Amino acid sequence: MKKLITICSVVAACIQLQAQQKPHYTQYILNQYIVNPALTGIENYTDIKASHRHQWAGLQDAPVTSYVTLHTPINKTDYRTTATSFDVPGENPRGQRYWEEYTAASPHHGVGLQVINDRTGPLNYFSAYGTYAYHLGISARTSLAAGFGAGFTSISLNTNKLDFGTVQVDPAVYNNGMINTLKPDFMAGLYLYSADYFIGLSAQQIIPQKLSFSDHSVRTTNGKTIPHLFATAGYRFLLGEDLNLIPSVMVKYVNPLPTQLDLNAKLQYRDVAWFGAGYRYNDGFVGLLGVNIGHRFNIGYSYDYTTSGLNIVSKGTHEILVGFLLGNKYDDGCPRNVW
Repeated sequence: MKKLITICSVVAACIQLQAQQKPHYTQYILNQYIVNPALTGIENYTDIKASHRHQWAGLQDAPVTSYVTLHTPINKTDYRTTATSFDVPGENPRGQRYWEEYTAASPHHGVGLQVINDRTGPLNYFSAYGTYAYHLGISARTSLAAGFGAGFTSISLNTNKLDFGTVQVDPAVYNNGMINTLKPDFMAGLYLYSADYFIGLSAQQIIPQKLSFSDHSVRTTNGKTIPHLFATAGYRFLLGEDLNLIPSVMVKYVNPLPTQLDLNAKLQYRDVAWFGAGYRYNDGFVGLLGVNIGHRFNIGYSYDYTTSGLNIVSKGTHEILVGFLLGNKYDDGCPRNVW
């Protein structure tokens, strides 16, 4: 069974090399910046997030993804400009008054940084990007942001993890250890947002790059990086004065894979805590929960229950996300523009 699982992991890794090469994020709704650079500097504080995702726990050499992101606004005029714009003690900061007083973002810039490590079996993807975005109010309550990111991806193959069983293989393959290839990488996105909705479009790995590890050992045949396209959308409903319901969707397209669809709903109590559920088409169900602590710190956890054939060996997927709000001088407990 162990050998079978190892073989399956290697096969899955090779499929990823030819098709989906970017990791999946269950908690995208809590950090849309990780899939769309247009969100760079969208809030009026510095947003730092760190995440760790262990996919298909119990499966040997299954995907493990970790990342750290940081982004901050530049020359952003604070939206709290009058005495009446401050929160009223005891009132939900995302209650009815939030809807009535919401205004579009003032024109401003944002800069950010993403560092991501994604490991699947013998393959490891390490990426780092600098990002930039510009935000502009296009109506009294609606804003549009455009952003891009540039960086590099280091793709490593650990040949020591390759197990070919009784198949005869060139000894050079086993003796190479870690083989690396470094490629430039680019992303871009658009984000339309208001008090009660958002719509995002983004692309990662915009420029395909050929992949080759070694001329004399391991080479990918016609291998290349492939563009990944993302579309996100969500709407915020006020349920009474203390509860917000936020359904959202993410559609991901990676040729030649089938289009991937995630449906989620998040119920938030004031700016204190939330829980939610989701469904990933032809893959499984999701549960998530989180809490804000002291307007400076938040934490979220999600669990994916797999309904595909992998549930025979998988114990589900665990993902934890920790966020820090720096320079949050007006004690925003929950984000104003992303939820």
